[in-house]
Amino acid sequence: MGEKTVCEEHYGSESLQQRYTRLDDGTIVKRSIGGQRFSSLVQFFRSVFLPQGYPESVSDDYLSYQIWDTVQAFCSSITGTLATQAVLKGVGVGDETATAAGATITWILKDGTGMLGRILFAWLQGTSLDCDAKRWRLFADIVNDFSIFLELVAPAFPLFFTGIVCVAGVGKAIVGVSGGATRAALTMHQARRDNMADVSAKDGSQETLVNLMALLAGLVVTPMVADNPLLTWFLFFVFTCLHLFANYNAVTCVVMETLNQSRLHILVSHYLRTGVVLNPAQANVQEPVVFAQKKSTRIKLGSPMSSIIQRATDLDSAIHSNSEGRYLLGMPTLTDINIVLHQESSHLDFIKSCFQAEIIDYVIEHRFSKLQVHSSVPCYDNQAHSLIPSDKAFQSMVEQANHKALWELVDSSHEVAAQVFPSFHAGLAHAGWTTHRTQLGPDEWRASWDIHGLSDKKSY
Repeated sequence: MGEKTVCEEHYGSESLQQRYTRLDDGTIVKRSIGGQRFSSLVQFFRSVFLPQGYPESVSDDYLSYQIWDTVQAFCSSITGTLATQAVLKGVGVGDETATAAGATITWILKDGTGMLGRILFAWLQGTSLDCDAKRWRLFADIVNDFSIFLELVAPAFPLFFTGIVCVAGVGKAIVGVSGGATRAALTMHQARRDNMADVSAKDGSQETLVNLMALLAGLVVTPMVADNPLLTWFLFFVFTCLHLFANYNAVTCVVMETLNQSRLHILVSHYLRTGVVLNPAQANVQEPVVFAQKKSTRIKLGSPMSSIIQRATDLDSAIHSNSEGRYLLGMPTLTDINIVLHQESSHLDFIKSCFQAEIIDYVIEHRFSKLQVHSSVPCYDNQAHSLIPSDKAFQSMVEQANHKALWELVDSSHEVAAQVFPSFHAGLAHAGWTTHRTQLGPDEWRASWDIHGLSDKKSY
């Protein structure tokens, strides 16, 4: 009979394959097809520094992000070495007149202010780090470079040295919070097999290797710049520019499939103009990563009931403008859109309420030019003119005096959203967006009311 193949197997997407054959005597023999797992240096480093199952176990943008992240980490380590040398010189290393007590006090103040800064920043901005991970990631690295600049310049001002390094310490503490939190958000995005721990661990291994290489480079650079301030500043300038360039490319190559306020604004604006829902890659390219998204209104999701209701007529208008009872939307001013969420509201309600708010923003943004809406947007042409207030009504809204006109705008936007949103939501799923979870950043206020009218019972 000879040999008969009974099974073949492979290890992930690697070249390692094995074949099991049965001999005439009934024994099973295993034979390798291709190289052994650690037969080459490339396969070894792949196993050590990349998540198991790569590339299937991570997002498509994983490799490009990690390459740029590696470059920026190396540059940051080099400039950090230059800053460390400057700070040590500033606290008196090499100076016979300096005292250990003075250096210790300076270091304690530097670390102490940094700890306070870390707590304060996490309190003020902690909830927004998930929603705008890419922008805060770049922000962290810009602050890091500025903090290193302060540490380099501090020895030139002996009287203000302690104050300068304390400010730098606060900056680096902010970097620690912002960079660490956004790294966690990006890891969640990259992990595609519920393998966040593995992706995070391998990222740590990559960073450790890069820091080791930078450490070796620092051993070469440090003696060269010890008494050469011109070379120090030249290296700082070169590596800082490369650091910022690498960071910008790193965050812009990330393609998030979840919706945040910026990406939803881009999607809705493009949809109303063209009738097409952009896919994640197209929308992420347009997402701002340096400054916040420029909009005509401020949308606040999860606002308290008092933010939209000042009088009894407001209550009636809010109920009338929402036939489904999952959220209430109001405009206390022309530039503020507040959304009250029901305690049973879901992520779909988050998206729909923000979609309605974006329709209002779109109308206000185009108010002083001709409002053009693509004809393929379902049912929109029938309602478009009702969204455009008269010149007199619009002027009243600008002056924040005509509350009735504001509620009419809200009511019209709800009618349009009710007709348009189903096709938009279907387009999101078809384009590859994740809608079962969002990053729209709702606040924690929730209210309970009867769908046919607000009851006396409220829960906040």
